[in-house]
Amino acid sequence: MVRMASVDDVAGPGDLPFRTDVEIALLLASRRHRYEGRPADGALPALPDEPDDLRDRIELRAGLGIVGDRYFAARAHVHASVTVIGLEGLEAVGAELGVDVDPAATRRNVFLRGVDVEALRGEPFSLQSGGNAPVLLRGHRPANPCAWMDHEVAPGAFRAMRGRGGVRCDPESDGVLTLGPAVLRTARPVPVALGGAG
Repeated sequence: MVRMASVDDVAGPGDLPFRTDVEIALLLASRRHRYEGRPADGALPALPDEPDDLRDRIELRAGLGIVGDRYFAARAHVHASVTVIGLEGLEAVGAELGVDVDPAATRRNVFLRGVDVEALRGEPFSLQSGGNAPVLLRGHRPANPCAWMDHEVAPGAFRAMRGRGGVRCDPESDGVLTLGPAVLRTARPVPVALGGAG
């Protein structure tokens, strides 16, 4: 039996009445691309003065993306400036391949635990964490894996991540996301990931 998000007593922002308690387990923002050229050549190393890609908090701007990220205000990434992925899906990929998957190697931005992130495609939703106001987002297309996944995540990850690569999103409000417990609100019920926080 699949557990679904519950209806909150009070509708959330933008009339998003379904609430799921989740965890924001990782946040990643990178000023530049690391996966350029041929995967066999390996990822580009961090520069000495470059901030760490893993963050405790990220700041989002409506229609632009994550402040300080490589896709911020990039016209080519309209409707795709923020990528949300579910950790349970990555753990399933690791189990299938017999490896421990480093989630950061996927280069997604927001790593959630406790919900089927793939169900957010085409949907409005919000995330609220750390006492901050909710951040409104809209899921768009799937974040399909690329050939780099076989090199940086694990051999076979490119194929195994299909349907579990996350969702490319647009922020529709300004706000801040922080690591830790969070509330996901959706317009329709979404499945709660097995073993998740919901």
